[in-house]
Amino acid sequence: MAEGAVKILYRRIYVHLKQKQFYNLDELNQQIWDLLDAHNHKKLTGRPYSRYELFIEDGKQKLRPLPQERFEIRYQSFATVMQNGHVLLSQDKSYYSVPYQYVRKKVKLLYPKTTVEIFYKYNRIAIHPRNYKPYDYTTIAEHLSSTHQFVADWSASRFIDWANSIDQAVADYIIQIIESRNHPEQAYKSCLGILNFEKKVGKQRLINACKRALDFRIYSFKAIQNILENNLDNADNEQEEEFELLNHNNIRGKNYYK
Repeated sequence: MAEGAVKILYRRIYVHLKQKQFYNLDELNQQIWDLLDAHNHKKLTGRPYSRYELFIEDGKQKLRPLPQERFEIRYQSFATVMQNGHVLLSQDKSYYSVPYQYVRKKVKLLYPKTTVEIFYKYNRIAIHPRNYKPYDYTTIAEHLSSTHQFVADWSASRFIDWANSIDQAVADYIIQIIESRNHPEQAYKSCLGILNFEKKVGKQRLINACKRALDFRIYSFKAIQNILENNLDNADNEQEEEFELLNHNNIRGKNYYK
């Protein structure tokens, strides 16, 4: 029936348009609406009524109101619930809580622009407003067991914001620490230890240590600790010393290879 309707509309509308010229979209659309209106008011073959009359008599009263909000395309992804009771939405690099009973379970995430819905075996177990901030946690306290309540206070975004308050170089280093781990929570102790160096050695020394570690692309708490303990954060950039070649019979110069 659908293909038949397409065929009828093709004959009733398209054939009247293909030989005409239109100079803007509104003009074309108006002509389509006029032809469609004529099609709907034309009597059906062998019937005393038109499509429009049939719709008014039978179909219109069965219609429901249109949705108040526009339809949103939903994307989906799959994830395994981590030990801390959260799942990762890889699209945004953000985390959402689920009831702790689903730890280690594989779940499906459906996410339009505004929400994130989490399903386990076709049952929705959590819904959250979508959070586009990377490394941030969206947590409902009731989802977590008592052993996981630390998640509400410790998050990647918290450590990044803390590092930003010190210096951009420190923030860049903390981000590298977090991204170098399979799960951000694995980096929390390292982040905390690095940021606490500000109280021990001062702000500027920590900034210098992070800059030096970034130059060498070494991302760990131990790297910052070694730099500070050995005062490498205060060391000037080493310059290679130039030495004159010794004259010796066993040293072949460029003329040897001519």
